[in-house]
Amino acid sequence: MRTAPTILHLDMDAFYASAEQASKPSLRGKAVVVGGIGPRGVVATASYEARVFGVHSAMPIGQARRLAPNAAYLVPRFQLYREVSEQVMGLLRELSPLVEPLSLDEAFVDLEAGEAAWDAASARLVGERLREDIRAVTGLTGSVGIAASKMLAKIASEEAKPDGLFLIVPGTERAMLGPMSVRTLPGVGPATGDHLRRAGITTVEEIAEAGEDELVRLLGKSHGASLYAMALAHDDRPVVAERDAKSVSVEDTYDVDIHDRVRVRTEVQRLAERCVQRLRGAERSGRTVVLKVRRYDFSTLTRSETLRGPTDDPAVVREAAARLLESVDTTGGVRLLGVGVTGLADYTQEDLFAQARAQAEAEAHAAAGGEGETEGVDGAGDEGRVAAEEVVEAADRRWVAGHDVRHEEFGHGWVQGSGLGRVTVRFETPYSEPGRVRTFRTDDPALVPAEPLPLVAPGGVRRVEAGEQGAGSGVV
Repeated sequence: MRTAPTILHLDMDAFYASAEQASKPSLRGKAVVVGGIGPRGVVATASYEARVFGVHSAMPIGQARRLAPNAAYLVPRFQLYREVSEQVMGLLRELSPLVEPLSLDEAFVDLEAGEAAWDAASARLVGERLREDIRAVTGLTGSVGIAASKMLAKIASEEAKPDGLFLIVPGTERAMLGPMSVRTLPGVGPATGDHLRRAGITTVEEIAEAGEDELVRLLGKSHGASLYAMALAHDDRPVVAERDAKSVSVEDTYDVDIHDRVRVRTEVQRLAERCVQRLRGAERSGRTVVLKVRRYDFSTLTRSETLRGPTDDPAVVREAAARLLESVDTTGGVRLLGVGVTGLADYTQEDLFAQARAQAEAEAHAAAGGEGETEGVDGAGDEGRVAAEEVVEAADRRWVAGHDVRHEEFGHGWVQGSGLGRVTVRFETPYSEPGRVRTFRTDDPALVPAEPLPLVAPGGVRRVEAGEQGAGSGVV
């Protein structure tokens, strides 16, 4: 382990919920829950105001509604979250070439590798400046932990929450860890924690006192030895800059099981389109298309097809997904569908046979004077592509709670809810006062889906709400 605290761990505070509060002035300081809002949905993130009621990540959404019935329940806007994440990761890469992203809202940084810090004082300055830069660029807050190892830096960032900085001075690690719960250490979940508790071990200090042999007897050689090392604050893992994605996928869980085979086909085509959009967003292509189907009885089937070469062509992925679906029995009902692409590459080798077939079918259709119907689910020819795009557009036009819209007269807003042929919209932006609520018909031509607005206005201007404040800093 290093002799200087130069490993930094950043964890954005309640990231999804905080981004929603920053973009919606009427929700600032209020309970916000982001996740699937159907009866089978789960909580992705809850704001700190919602956590007061006991709501937490991975909780069934129905249970969250019972605990916090007056909270705002929103569907995730991953496009916005990815954009903000890229801004944050850009700030981290200015500090060091060694940045290890763990998720959209979390990363390790090796400050020593970037010559940004070499001792406790310089590391603290870097951490404080980073928090200020994140707030200025994104309008959000992040918690920073700094220590001599990755394990300790992550523990420090948890101690810093929310919106703080916590630095662990080398030589003080054992004293700090000792009284902490065994659940503080990575890899100690509810089952392991309960097993240790039954053996009379509840704190990190008691793990160290038990000794390696006793832990190996209780937990097995690998887990026991690693847990003993962590209790002694030993962690030599380096910060790894590249964590190359091995696959790209999207999936949807449906509130009501789908029995209609045509609807299932349409959903698979829509998912294939979304998957390709994400694939192209990552500037990658893939060779293997994977279909995931979870049926009414919770049995999950996966089917895959390997193409002649890597592709990011939506028509090719749609065709492959459609072929895979034909081998799956969905008559009993479907509760989840997913489409993914694996075998990623940085280049594209188009499926010439698929393109040639599509072109031939399009020419044949044109020669026939455009007669006949096109379902738009096989992706064959230009007409098939147009039909599929129309299906996607129609699906995207569903008024989803929390998503952005624009009205010809009232401007930018977001959906508060919809049903019975009506959609309720609150018109406000990240830079405005809380806006007014208006209701429209769901087919109102003046109301259209819109792209998310940046959380910070051009020029870096951001409204600072009354009561906003940091949680300060700590040092051990």
